[in-house]
Amino acid sequence: MTPRAGRLLIGAVVAALAIAALRLPAPRVGKPGELLDATVVRRWSRADTLGRGETMTTLLQRRGFDPLDAADILEATPLDSRRLRAGMAIEVRGDSAGSAGDEVRFFLGLDRVVVVRRDESGGWRATDERLPWTTDTVLIRGTVQSTLYAAIDEGGAEWLSGTARRELAWTMADIYEYRVDMSRDLQRGDRLRVVVERESLPTGASRIGRVLAAGLELGGREVQAIRLEGETGRARFYDQEGRSLAATFLRAPLSFRRMSSGFGGRRHPVLGTWRAHKGLDYSAAAGTPVRTIGDGTVTFAGRRGGFGNLVEIRHLNGYVTRYAHLRGFGPAIRSGARVAIGQTIGYVGSTGLSTGPHLHFEVLVRGAHRNPRTALQSAAGPALRGAELDRFGAIRRVAQQALAGPSGLVRAAVAN
Repeated sequence: MTPRAGRLLIGAVVAALAIAALRLPAPRVGKPGELLDATVVRRWSRADTLGRGETMTTLLQRRGFDPLDAADILEATPLDSRRLRAGMAIEVRGDSAGSAGDEVRFFLGLDRVVVVRRDESGGWRATDERLPWTTDTVLIRGTVQSTLYAAIDEGGAEWLSGTARRELAWTMADIYEYRVDMSRDLQRGDRLRVVVERESLPTGASRIGRVLAAGLELGGREVQAIRLEGETGRARFYDQEGRSLAATFLRAPLSFRRMSSGFGGRRHPVLGTWRAHKGLDYSAAAGTPVRTIGDGTVTFAGRRGGFGNLVEIRHLNGYVTRYAHLRGFGPAIRSGARVAIGQTIGYVGSTGLSTGPHLHFEVLVRGAHRNPRTALQSAAGPALRGAELDRFGAIRRVAQQALAGPSGLVRAAVAN
């Protein structure tokens, strides 16, 4: 056979096979689990996340959808493609009888999922689904070995996710911020207990809800925090004596804090001479907001020698506070300005005589330097009276019974 005749024969065979294929019946697509030619159709799912700099269209095509389907899927959703952030999770579902998926799930939050499904006509329809939260109440106990974080992390590991435990630590710090400087006052062996609502999803995700009661033992003496809601729905915390945990001064000028040196004699890190360190240094990242620890009037805001950028504030009862080495000042912070407790008055920096970013904080009482740790141990806030005190007494009894129980579940889950 000549080469030309061989090529003609191969061509004829290919043509015959193509014609035969056209005459074969199309494969039938059945319901999931139905036997088709002895093959079980199975459902599958694949998770993915939106990459940095990637578009959702690109992601859908990467998951096997053609450009037209990808466009139709996005058009069916309420998503604004310009607001989608890297890391957003999706899930594509399908079955073994099809080449691409027939369902896409966009996870917009812990409890919100936009589900897009292919309908019988081949188009796409979206539903916005909300996962149901359930709420129960748990008691967490911990013992301080190093930090508040570590105590809650150990005591709550069985009951709360890592994120929820971190949130609880910050919430505890916020509740006690008038009474306790969590970066300095806690000592090894101090104990805590907290009754907190836990909100959970069917997926297993959890978050903390309201803190109902807490107890923080410092040096053998416990300060309790019991939640009381007023007629307006606003909640405040009171100690076991019915006195407000809110007081005249905050205990620390930083919300996110870690002290680097204490009050008393120390070797100055720049000058190299031994001098009284008349304040506290808080080590923190540059740019961390610095807050005033009480209401007052700014008496100085500017550059002052080794202090670098300094804000000085005069408070009631002869108190003056100083915030030094600032990178910059808060909005409208100038001499004569009125400031409210917790207001941002500057940002952590390293100006003046400083070896690195930190806040130098001083307290003067009637012109004399005082140790901030003791000077800010101001009296408790106003006490409840009359009918409010009676109502608080009933809530306190229930709260203290819950605090006295074993770690774990206090109240079973109910649907929100």
